[in-house]
Amino acid sequence: MAGMKSPHKKAAAREQMREAVGHHDGSTTIKKKKAAPKRQRSRPSSRSRRNIVGCRISHGWKEGDEPITQWKGTVLDQVPINPSLYLVKYDGIDCVYGLELHRDERILKLKILPDKVSFSRVSDVRLANTIIGKAVEHLFEGEHGSKDEWRGMVLAQAPIMNAWFYITYEKDPVLYMYQLLDDYKEGDLRIMPESSASPPADREPEGVVDGLIGKHVEYTKEDGSKRTGKVIHQVKAKPSVYFIKFDDDFHIYVYDLVKKNC
Repeated sequence: MAGMKSPHKKAAAREQMREAVGHHDGSTTIKKKKAAPKRQRSRPSSRSRRNIVGCRISHGWKEGDEPITQWKGTVLDQVPINPSLYLVKYDGIDCVYGLELHRDERILKLKILPDKVSFSRVSDVRLANTIIGKAVEHLFEGEHGSKDEWRGMVLAQAPIMNAWFYITYEKDPVLYMYQLLDDYKEGDLRIMPESSASPPADREPEGVVDGLIGKHVEYTKEDGSKRTGKVIHQVKAKPSVYFIKFDDDFHIYVYDLVKKNC
């Protein structure tokens, strides 16, 4: 996780993540290059398990005939409406994964590591409170030193890894994590005027009337096929914005489920 402070390195990490996890139904099309978490399958267990939130973990991943890959990361949270589902920040990966760590049959030899998680505190509490809930422009260094602007929204301070912040983007509405205060101070994160604020995505799943946690949702893709999921979290700073975990994906999607024209 160290070494992700500069926009160039974060952009590189973003590309590494996309190569590792393959295609997801955002606005960007990526070809799968190696095995990684994709779809959940339940494996019931009657054993009581220790609370692993805040722990460092490692495990193998085996999907189909693909070779086993090794993953290491930090367990950020356990989803209250689905206690088997955990939010995980993997080392070198910018986005947050939602996985049933004890049930997914593709996860091999899950280990709780003795490594201590760094509970670093936010250096500037006032600045942190200023950026949370705001629409922003986040600059990343592209090819040949060009600057790419990613418009999005700062959602919250991340749990466990308190110097990091949850953020999502208009053209890629999944849940990411960055140390945004450093980017703000370096001029790579700009707060947009309130009138320019946009929802995290221009389309949202159907089937949510009140947008309540635990509601089932349905999303129609461009090819007409549908995917189903569940609302798992409401963003405190923007109550109309929710996290969604789709049944066929390990990413956490971020949508504004309360539209003015609804």
